[in-house]
Amino acid sequence: MNARRSFLTEDITVRYAGNAVLSEPLAIGGEKIARRPIKVVIQIPCRDEAEQLPETLAALPSFIGGVQSVEWLVIDDGSTDETTQVALEHGAHAVLRFPGNRGLAHAFSAGLEAACRRGADVVVNVDGDNQYDASAIPRMVAEIVAGRADIVVGCRPIERIGHFPWWKKRLQRLGSRVVRAVSNVAIEDATSGFRAYSRDAAMRINVYSRYTYTLETLIQAGQTGMRIKGVPVEVNPPTRPSRLIRSVPEYIARSILTILRSFLIYRPLEFFLVPSGLATLLGLGIGAKFLFEYLQGHGDGHIQSLILAATAVLAGAIGGAVGLLANQLVVNRRLLEEQQLSRRRAEWRQMP
Repeated sequence: MNARRSFLTEDITVRYAGNAVLSEPLAIGGEKIARRPIKVVIQIPCRDEAEQLPETLAALPSFIGGVQSVEWLVIDDGSTDETTQVALEHGAHAVLRFPGNRGLAHAFSAGLEAACRRGADVVVNVDGDNQYDASAIPRMVAEIVAGRADIVVGCRPIERIGHFPWWKKRLQRLGSRVVRAVSNVAIEDATSGFRAYSRDAAMRINVYSRYTYTLETLIQAGQTGMRIKGVPVEVNPPTRPSRLIRSVPEYIARSILTILRSFLIYRPLEFFLVPSGLATLLGLGIGAKFLFEYLQGHGDGHIQSLILAATAVLAGAIGGAVGLLANQLVVNRRLLEEQQLSRRRAEWRQMP
């Protein structure tokens, strides 16, 4: 097992790790699968979690049946306490530390890169506050290794969680429904951060928000054809108040912006054509009413209706044109994502 060390993003170097094939098949989840040695990296993005981190790390598996090695990677997002020291003292194999706070989404993305550079075949993401029951990790890894999913989401029993207020439960359900509508991903707990990613899925993920990654990455994964599966997981009693949801209005606003941004990126034609179509229909309706009144000899004094109709139709036409142009840009984005994936596959090799 690799020696424990703390490193900055600038310290990451690249070294090729050979793809030796196992002489005996793996036995995971009751299935035998002939694969090369599997490495799992469990990443924990956290900030100022020195108090909760020992319990979180103690619950993580250090061995998973059928897996060659398991490593723990802590991403210290500019902590002002002893998070890094506590992580290394309690078994973390590596700590990726930022000098200042960069946000949960950035810490998550940096963790995926660092995990891949450490040779991860499966990356498991857990929270530093020990919210999730880590005993589900082997089941989640098994789904990835068996080839049944590219991303596995640990779905909490939302309605049975006593310390969740009613509004949080409703927001969780609403977020899952919206994600299902936008990306056709049927996951019961879309806001869960307890997830497992195949190496290829980890390399494909792009996070644009600094706030959170949960909804955005699921929408992206669904739109790009990744296979996503949910598995039921339990939760532990809360150790501290949520730092992500500081206020309900802020959380709702940020979630709506994330969904709209994802919709604009991956389904721009629908994003523009729906409001454009409504504007055009409104303009045509107002224009038809004006024309009817004019033919009846009552058009005088209603010139503002004609102006409003023309404005609405023009706005609809412009929106439709922008939607068609944006839809053409989707092709370029997909080509760039494929180029990015090829570059990451070449660069994100195992570090020494």
